[in-house]
Formats: sequence, C-alpha cells, structure tokens
Amino acid sequence: MSSPGEATQLLHALNANDPAAAERLFTVVYAELRAVAGSYFRHQRLDHTLQPTALVNEAFLRLVDQSCVEWKSRAHFLAVAARAMRQILIDHARRRNAAKRGGELCRVTLDEAVTPITDTDPELLDLDDAMQTLASMDQRQSKIVELRFFGGMTVEEIAHVLDLSKTTVETDWRMARAWLRRELTSGEAT
Repeated sequence: MSSPGEATQLLHALNANDPAAAERLFTVVYAELRAVAGSYFRHQRLDHTLQPTALVNEAFLRLVDQSCVEWKSRAHFLAVAARAMRQILIDHARRRNAAKRGGELCRVTLDEAVTPITDTDPELLDLDDAMQTLASMDQRQSKIVELRFFGGMTVEEIAHVLDLSKTTVETDWRMARAWLRRELTSGEAT
C-alpha cells in the first residue's frame, strides 16, 4: 500500500501540471490499482478477454488525462479509479454482447451456425443495472458500494472521502448490500 502522503503530494503535483508526476504516481499507486482490478476480476469469467493489467493501465491513462479533476487525496484518486475500472468493464461487456448480437455482422448460412453463442457477461451487466437503480434511489449508498466492494476501501477511508461518519458508512453499506443481494437474486427464483 502506498503512503497516503506521497500519493497525495504527487496528485497535487499532477494538478499543477508537473510532467513527471504521472509516471511517479503510477509507480506509487500501481499495487493498489492492481488490487482494485483484482477485486473486479474475482467476479468475472475465467476466460475474460480483458486482463487486470490492461484494466489498470486503461483506467490510469483515463484518470491522469483529465484536466477538469482537482485531485484531493490518494483515497479520492482510488475512488475515481474504481469507478473508471467498473465503467471500462461495463463498456467491454456491452461491446462484447453487442458483437455477439450482430454488432460485427458477418453472413453465415444456417448450416454454419451449429453452436449457439452462450458466452456473455450477464452477471456484470445485471450488477451494473442494479447499481444504476440503487444510484437513482440512493446516490450515497451506491457510492459506498462502489468504494467498498469495487474499490476495496475500508469503512474509515470511505468515511474520509465522502465526509461521513463511520457509523453512517457502516449502516449504508449494510442496507445497500442487502438491497443488492435481494435485487440480484430475485431473478434467479423465476
């Protein structure tokens, strides 16, 4: 785990357009970003075409290329990184599923189409749909789930980033988790 002070200093240097800050920051936070990516891939298919390292690299490039973000701290950066990684995976799953539904059309005769396509990312897309529904109902709970589950942040870190009490974060986390569990398993019974 990187030193919060060192990462925060590098983020401030990045805010000040220091050209070397991004490279140094990547070295400092890489292990944490890799851990966040690893937490995402624990919930993915084993044959996923996107790898954790590529996910980290893509997210990092997107984050340091943003001139409109004023980075506050290491925790803030990791929270935004978790969201960026989640969005990259969702976009990847949607592109993959669109291609399987004819997004990259190619003429095939009925005789050639012997095996149906069954390899999709429904769990990830279902989770994203549930997270969007949760965000429309309670933005704070959605953010807490994102930071805790996907970002791997502690309750204390989330409380600091969102400027909430630890008790509020714990309560919202329990409620959101229960709601998501119910939402994601309700379709399995039918």
